[in-house]
Amino acid sequence: MLRLQISIRNYLFPSSSVAFPKNSPPRLLFASAAPHISPNPSFAVEDYLVDTCGLTRAQALKASGKISHLKSPSKPDAVLSFLAGLGLSSAAIAATVAKDPQLLCAKVEKTLDSNVRRLMVLGLSSSEVARLVSLVPNKFRIASIVSKLQYYLPLFGSSENLLRALKANVYFLSSDLDKVVTPNIVFLRECGLRDCDVVKISIRVPRILSTNPERVRTMVACAESLGVPRGSGMFRQVLQAVRFLSKEAIAAKVDYLKYTFTWSDAEVGFAVCKAPMVLAKSKESLQRASDFLISEAGLEPAYVARHSTMILYSLEGRTKPRHYVVKFLTENGLLDHNLSYNSVLVLGEKRFMEMFICPHKEAAPHLAEDYAAACTGEVPSRLIFA
Repeated sequence: MLRLQISIRNYLFPSSSVAFPKNSPPRLLFASAAPHISPNPSFAVEDYLVDTCGLTRAQALKASGKISHLKSPSKPDAVLSFLAGLGLSSAAIAATVAKDPQLLCAKVEKTLDSNVRRLMVLGLSSSEVARLVSLVPNKFRIASIVSKLQYYLPLFGSSENLLRALKANVYFLSSDLDKVVTPNIVFLRECGLRDCDVVKISIRVPRILSTNPERVRTMVACAESLGVPRGSGMFRQVLQAVRFLSKEAIAAKVDYLKYTFTWSDAEVGFAVCKAPMVLAKSKESLQRASDFLISEAGLEPAYVARHSTMILYSLEGRTKPRHYVVKFLTENGLLDHNLSYNSVLVLGEKRFMEMFICPHKEAAPHLAEDYAAACTGEVPSRLIFA
């Protein structure tokens, strides 16, 4: 990237930094600053991608076929200058070009510069525009990106939320607004979800806005079949849990929960409604949770069903270490309050330390380090009781 950083940026930007004018959309002056270079028979696209753009040789070999028609560095030089002017680092430029080599063929002033100015009118900052280019370079070289973002910004409430959603799933930017996205949003609103709920789901379940509307209706039907009505507080979480599972897959997971935790129909129904994301846990994870909570910790299956959120906690990083600490304190007569098993697990880490670790520094000087070790999966012998 030395040539990019020195030859191009220093030539086009003699000052030490480039800043857009405040309070007005910038017109990127470097759009026409690159000197005209006549077609050069010796111009090698693959070498240019490596030496100037910073791609690896393997990346350049893959990308070169998409821009093999380039006969001179004139147009790509202008694009690289544009990207540098937006504030993209050398590494970010290389990643962007590798993601979409055809960006190097875009018209800077007519398309890229125009899109930047129009997006900043919508309220995006220069840094947000730079992130957008990195996320969707293939969309950024198309004028329609502005109208798409103009539609999505009010829904997501802020450009930051929109960029987070795009990071999770860039495909909804390609989806048909009239036939796919709008019908999905309208239907989710009819289900009692607010726009902020739709945004949260679209980040957790990236394809929900861009998938076939009939599939979204199936997801809702699956959620209702679990006994969670539309508009309830848990409805959004259930949608996240069932995601793109079929009715058969959900039924199989419910049966597995009943078998693994020895739950009745009523108990499994309560457990799923209380913590819908148990449906997203792997069979192996559910089995290990059952083995520990019921077989080792001695909890009743009905208690686990009533407090099914404990299944969602990290077994190695939270449940087991806290279990061992509380058992150690109980065995040594150091526990001066009686909290339920679930109450111990739901405590924040800071509060847990304040209640169960810090008060016993003198009586159990090794407890803090033993707890820390247990959180890494290594249970010290001092915490193990028959």
